[in-house]
Order: sequence, then structure tokens, then C-alpha cells
Amino acid sequence: MIPVTILTGFLGSGKTTLLKRILNEQHGMKIAVIENEFGEENIDNEILVQDSNEQIVQMSNGCICCTIRGDLVNALSDLVTRRQAGSLKFDRVVIETTGLANPGPVAQTFFMDDEIADQYLLDAVITLVDAKHANQQLDQHEVVQRQVGFADRLFITKSDLVSADELAALKHRLLHMNPRAPMAVVNFGEAPLKEIFDLRGFNLNAKLEIDPDFLAEDDHAHAHADEHAHEHANCDHDHDRCEHEGHDHAHEHKHAHHHHAHHDDKIKSFVFRSDRPFDSQKLEDFLGGVLQIYGERLLRYKGVLFMKGIDRRVVFQGVHQMMGSDLASKWQPADKKTSKMVFIGIDLPQDLIIDGLERSLA
Repeated sequence: MIPVTILTGFLGSGKTTLLKRILNEQHGMKIAVIENEFGEENIDNEILVQDSNEQIVQMSNGCICCTIRGDLVNALSDLVTRRQAGSLKFDRVVIETTGLANPGPVAQTFFMDDEIADQYLLDAVITLVDAKHANQQLDQHEVVQRQVGFADRLFITKSDLVSADELAALKHRLLHMNPRAPMAVVNFGEAPLKEIFDLRGFNLNAKLEIDPDFLAEDDHAHAHADEHAHEHANCDHDHDRCEHEGHDHAHEHKHAHHHHAHHDDKIKSFVFRSDRPFDSQKLEDFLGGVLQIYGERLLRYKGVLFMKGIDRRVVFQGVHQMMGSDLASKWQPADKKTSKMVFIGIDLPQDLIIDGLERSLA
């Protein structure tokens, strides 16, 4: 299986800078890069071969690049054919999306097309966020919210252009959109390769990454309330709307903690936790219904589950309507058996889903 990394982020977020650094580093890997389109400047100024018909370029360190001609599936199939024939050698693939692309359909390609699923393993979606312009872009472009929601790892770029307080506020906003993606600040594409490759973000047995603060108990979360007192200064001047937003959040379920209500992000996340076991049939029926109705609005979801009558952890995750589950490690006598689930999506009916999950407990 050839591992694939999807590199996404809005226009100007630094994707090409990061990609250039990856391709120029002497890491010994041969990387095939699929780009939606080449920019004005070639991705690397040390190009050895350029096949203008197939739009394949080869770098001096053995990496190759190709442009998507019409269809991602065709580009991936072509790469496999050439690899099997021995005309191209590569160990992994990086797909750089255009800044305006929703990474969802790109990720789905690796589950929906059997030929691609047999050859490629989707490793992770990495999203770059421009610290200087992120808030404005998140407010104005839903695709930027989708890019954040799909991420397995978030890299914040251009942090030198904002204050420490602005950076902290941005991190807070991103955390509540996607608590399962670790965040790192990178300057000029200087990110360690171990934070880019082999993350296994789509591997069911991978560690469930949820920020510990996001899972904090109510008391801990509310202890931060004073930090967010400045929220109301950023509300619309319509005082009723400010009160209404605060009122909504006061009635949110205890399993979720959202701050910064003034950011009306369509993409939000919430976490469900319970120490009671699930009834497997009830849960399967409920999640099946949720996926049927809300599947397109569910970007990513993942969990480690405590199931009645099963002595192992059950891990599950999905993208839109495609969900998979697997048995993981055995519960040990000293373990506190608990279920943790995170849902990231667009205008999801949080109360309805949490209520349904509670009804699915044994």
C-alpha cells in the first residue's frame, strides 16, 4: 500500500513553501506529488526531466510531480501503472489541493474507488492555516472551515505577523472546530517530517487525538470563563444577538464546551463521553440513521467505545457516510472503561445526536 498525504489550506497559507521544503530535504524518500495545477513558479528549480504530454516532472532527489489532468483517480492509476512498469519509482504520494478545494471529495476517493483503495492508503490530511488572515477567511469561506474540520494535523503559518494574544485566540478557535487535530506553529515550511508523514490519521487503531482541555470536566471548563469575557466586545452590535448566542451556549449539553460564541462557525465539533457501556445493536441502529440523514454534513468522526459484553475497546471512525469499526486492545483490570467520541461537522444537531447516543447505552 502506498501512503498518501493530502496537503490543504487556503490561498496563501504556505502549502507550496512546505512542499518545496519536503522535496528539497535529503530524507531518502522518493515522493510523488500530485498538484491540481502548477503555479507561475516551478515547484523546484532543479528539474531533471519534464514530460510535457503527461505533465510529469522529476526532481534531482528522485521525487516526482505530476498535475491532475481532469481526474484524481486517473492520475493515481497512472502513477501505479508507471510504478509497476518500473518507469517511475516512488515510496509515497503527496496531493496538494488548490486553496479553494474542499478536501472531503479528495479523501473519499480512497474509500469509494476499489482500484485506488487496493493500491493506496490514505495516511492523513494536513491543513495549513495562515495566522494573519485566518479569522477573516474562516468567517467568509466555508471551504476554509471544511479544510480545518477535515485535518488530522494543523500547521499555523505566518505567526510572526500576529501578536501572542491573536495567535492564542486563533488556536482556541481552531481547537473548538477540530479538537482531534494536533496543532503546531511552523515558520517557512520548517516542519519535521515525522509530523507530516506516517500519522495514520485514517487508521482505526491510531491513538484517538482529542485535546485534553476540550474533554475537561465542566468545572475546569468554566474556570476559563473569565478568559473569554472579551467575547462580548466582538459580538454584533445587536445586543439581543449577543444575549441569544450566550443563551444558546449556556444550554449546551455537558459533554461539550464551546467558547468564543462570536465566531459563527458552521463547522463545529462536540465530544460525547460516558462511563456506561453501549448496547451494540442500539448504537449501530442509531448511527446508521444519523449517517443516512446527516452523513453529508458529518466531516470526520472518531471514537473509542466501551461496549457491553466485549472485553476489548472498539474503535470507529468515518468520513461522511463511510464508517468503519474494529476491535482494539483489551480492557485491563486497572483501566477505567469509558467511551469517547468526537464529531466534526456542519450545523450538526448536537442535542439530538447526544440524546440518541445516551439512549444507545446499555
